[in-house]
Amino acid sequence: MLVDTDRQKLLTRRAAVLGGGKLVLLSALMGRLYYLQVVEADRYATLADENRISLRMLPPPRGRIVDRFGKPLAVNQQNYRVVLVSENTRDVNHSLDQLSKMIPLSEHERRRILREIRRKRSFVPVTVRDNLSWKEVAKIEVNTPDLPGILIDVGQSRFYPHGDHLAHVLGYVASVSEKEARDDPVLQLPGFRIGKSGMEKTHDLALRGSSGNLQVEVNALGRVIRELSRQEGQPGAEISLTIDLDLQKFVSERLSDQSAAAVVLDVHNGDILALASTPGFDPNTFNRGLSSEEWKTLVSNPRAPLTNKAISGQYPPGSTFKMAVALAALEKGVATPATQHFCKGSVELGNAEFHCWKKGGHGTLDMSQAITQSCDVYFYEIAKRIGINKITEMARRLGLGQKLDVDLPGELKGLMPTRAWKRSATGRSWQQGETLIAGIGQGFLLSTPLQLAVMTARLTNGGFAVIPRVTRSISFSEELTPVPEPKFNPIGVPEQHLSVIQKAMSRVVNEPFGTAFSSRIEKRKFAMGGKTGTVQVRRISKAEREKGVRKNEELSWEERDHSLFVGFAPVSSPRYAVSVIVEHGGSGSKTAAPIARDILLEAQRRKSARPGVGHQMSASGPQAQGDESG
Repeated sequence: MLVDTDRQKLLTRRAAVLGGGKLVLLSALMGRLYYLQVVEADRYATLADENRISLRMLPPPRGRIVDRFGKPLAVNQQNYRVVLVSENTRDVNHSLDQLSKMIPLSEHERRRILREIRRKRSFVPVTVRDNLSWKEVAKIEVNTPDLPGILIDVGQSRFYPHGDHLAHVLGYVASVSEKEARDDPVLQLPGFRIGKSGMEKTHDLALRGSSGNLQVEVNALGRVIRELSRQEGQPGAEISLTIDLDLQKFVSERLSDQSAAAVVLDVHNGDILALASTPGFDPNTFNRGLSSEEWKTLVSNPRAPLTNKAISGQYPPGSTFKMAVALAALEKGVATPATQHFCKGSVELGNAEFHCWKKGGHGTLDMSQAITQSCDVYFYEIAKRIGINKITEMARRLGLGQKLDVDLPGELKGLMPTRAWKRSATGRSWQQGETLIAGIGQGFLLSTPLQLAVMTARLTNGGFAVIPRVTRSISFSEELTPVPEPKFNPIGVPEQHLSVIQKAMSRVVNEPFGTAFSSRIEKRKFAMGGKTGTVQVRRISKAEREKGVRKNEELSWEERDHSLFVGFAPVSSPRYAVSVIVEHGGSGSKTAAPIARDILLEAQRRKSARPGVGHQMSASGPQAQGDESG
């Protein structure tokens, strides 16, 4: 009996120990559960959501670009693309192999895709192909279970509805390079494009906008189950240009496929109403991606379609420069409007002979007659008396030989030489014969079509240093931000001197002896003034002159003269200035002048300088509210 009692006590003690142990373990378990489910509830809920919820960045819609009347020039259109997320597939090459059975992938494309995958983080989508057809999209969607890591993405791509007519003004967008991407996550989004040239590049940051975000629920395989929330990005700004679309298209078509450039300017406020360079290119091809053959065709074209000749083409101004020489002579006092010189067809300087374009000469001419008939001998004589430094000083006041800071990338400044410049550039001293050549706009002188249009505007707007511009306003949502207009300072040329030049330019076109008489505008209210120019691209030797130089049409294209014309209209109250350069086009009177006439007539008929939609810019200068003819 005693043994049974002891055994019972022992069992009871063991049970108590076991029970206590279980209680301790249960308490620990309960404590742990409490800690996990209550204390750490928020943390683990977040971790669970991170595994279930995928947060994705949404690219912002790129801002539109419109003309001065609100007509769209650069817009966005829907774009279906296929992307690959490398972290969602075990074998990238296998996924690409499967995808290539539905849309063929070249070796070049595969190398590009694999290079981007190595460069980007594993969760960042890499674009495989843009601009898919609906049939291709459907085929990929049906086979999604067999395409790990492959997704269809719907975005927007840039579209230029007017193709090559505005290529050099608008520029184009293209994929972000590795150097450009840096640490900006927006630039790493699939299919994201940035401005590479033209206004797209000038206003790239404003056009980009700000990104949005998207929350989607995914399963363990990363497949999207449903969309949880979406916050759209802030669209980029709308950029309004000074360009008149219809005039721009007219100018581009009038230049045709020639290697040429033309600029139309409002002489009072500097608005560039048209700026064309031909031949052009289709900017849409850069957005979708150029093939190697397409690129080779563009860069090997001798007429340089990728170059914006209006701001980057540098040409001797030829006889269009004679107005600057005449103003320099008037200012220095070496000539008056009545000063006469006799032209026998050439002039001698030492052992050298400098010829006039007219064999046999023009006879005795005063300044206005010399401009009207474009007599070279007259300007040889007065250039010799002025000197190169004074000529260059006047030319720069007219806008030549310097950057005009137009809001387009790629502008070149040309060249207006001085004695010091030649010494510095060549180590040789300036020769007087070089001054004579500069007097007719050749030799070292270089100018751009934009500079020649600005020169014409400053000659005809009352003598104000008008500054050209392409951007009219920048609009963020409903908030309009007009581009500040600078105050134009006088160029310091007396009104009576400008009047002499303006009347002479009118005579060039509207009097029978004028070099552009055949290109006149017969309707008086539309009448224009101007100046022709023909620039030799090769030196004519004495032997060739004695034999009789062949006509331009008989020479190879590369050896023909450049054709130039600058003009303004209407004569009674100037509002429009134009410059036209046709590379190797021959005589300025035969080629460039008729083009300029048609452009000025169209601008006046259209009233291109009239205020557009939205903000109306104020103009500086005494004639800023000049009449709009027509």
